Amino acid sequence: MDNVTIGLWVTSGMLVLVFFGMRVAFAAALAGFIGLIWIFWARFGYDPDRFGKALTVAVKTAGQVPHSKVSAHALSLIPTFILIGYLAYYARLTQALFEAAKRWIAWVPGGLAVSTVFATAGFAAVSGASVATAAVFARIAIPEMLKIGYNKQFAAGVVAAGGTLASLIPPSAILVIYAIIVEQDVGKLLLAGFIPGAFSALVYAALIIGIALIFKNVGPPVRGFTWGQRFASLPAALPIVAVVVIIIFFVYNPFGDAWGTPTEGGAVGAFIVFCMAMVRGMGWGQLKEALIETAKLTVMIFTIIWGVLIYVRFLGFADLPGAFSDWITSLSMSPMLILICILLAYAVLGMFMDAIGMLLLTLPVVYPAVMALNGGETVAAADSTFGMSGPMCAIWFGILVVKMAEFCLITPPIGLNCFVVAGVREDLSVQDVFKGVTPFFIADAVTIGLLVAFPAIVLWLPSLA
Repeated sequence: MDNVTIGLWVTSGMLVLVFFGMRVAFAAALAGFIGLIWIFWARFGYDPDRFGKALTVAVKTAGQVPHSKVSAHALSLIPTFILIGYLAYYARLTQALFEAAKRWIAWVPGGLAVSTVFATAGFAAVSGASVATAAVFARIAIPEMLKIGYNKQFAAGVVAAGGTLASLIPPSAILVIYAIIVEQDVGKLLLAGFIPGAFSALVYAALIIGIALIFKNVGPPVRGFTWGQRFASLPAALPIVAVVVIIIFFVYNPFGDAWGTPTEGGAVGAFIVFCMAMVRGMGWGQLKEALIETAKLTVMIFTIIWGVLIYVRFLGFADLPGAFSDWITSLSMSPMLILICILLAYAVLGMFMDAIGMLLLTLPVVYPAVMALNGGETVAAADSTFGMSGPMCAIWFGILVVKMAEFCLITPPIGLNCFVVAGVREDLSVQDVFKGVTPFFIADAVTIGLLVAFPAIVLWLPSLA
């Protein structure tokens, strides 16, 4: 049995484990470890006396992964970005942001829902976690919408869908994970997420306004705020703007050299929000809660990375990515059609897996295939299939798959944001939230289609860096 066949058998076994409910981290680690033993034992001709040697080599190979990969400097971004989000919540910056958005935007049809979308986008710019964004605004925005007569399912859907914006808008934990897995520049990927993230928010807002215009009872506008009240709401929301500006200048300074690394920008942003939280009266109990929640989410993400990277190490020995790339490039279909089929496959896979686990498991195989479709990682734009250089194609594909990960956060049966919103609100069932997010599937499909058709939406900012 050759290595590729072993890779297919082990991957199939891992998918069976995930299907039957084993956590992705443990299923991937177990499958990768068994696969390594199998590969090395096959090299020894399946000699029973050499099984111990194969086991020893597999243990050493798998054991190198957690330290060598998780100690990467870029991964330190993740806890700082998550901490910013939790500290911003306990500093009541989220409430201030929502209040400012409400006073400035709520006069349009569906205005309070539109305000919620833009407030979640603003919060996403200081938080790298979609789940945290959904949980925070389920407490803040849904009561406000229900108070003026919004349908509870629609209100819940707005919050669940708005929370997904944290996957694209920097600082994004998923974008950092993508950059590490495919070994691309973290700063350029974070830059690339700004415009698509803002674009997604605008598409959501347009959808809400359209629904409110067609169904008059869905989202009544909120009027009565004076210009004085609107301007009075801005100072309390300015700290979030300051943190966003600082992170941008650490990633990319348009007036000169960058101020530092993205990791340093995340740390400085966390310190500023911490100071704001202390000024606003955050107590020890709230600080402890923010640190514990940050630690929980960070450990969960790192555990998934550990497990999946053992599986990725096995894939390298099995040469499954190379075999898949060769198969993809041998197809007679149009490369663009193949790319669309890959994105559709992500939509289906995301119904049954969490976003981070899905990307970590598939990227080691899918990413080389997409790069091969474009002509390789070092191809020039003039010689490429998709009209962009290898590094730019890596950024473009990264934004596309992260947007697909956003989409998967609200798709049944395990759309995580929907479960979070239902968990925060006792008056809502998971079925209510899934019904409420249904219109946003259309908005996401439109956004993804436009990002595929017009790559400049993604690539303009990173091309300046």
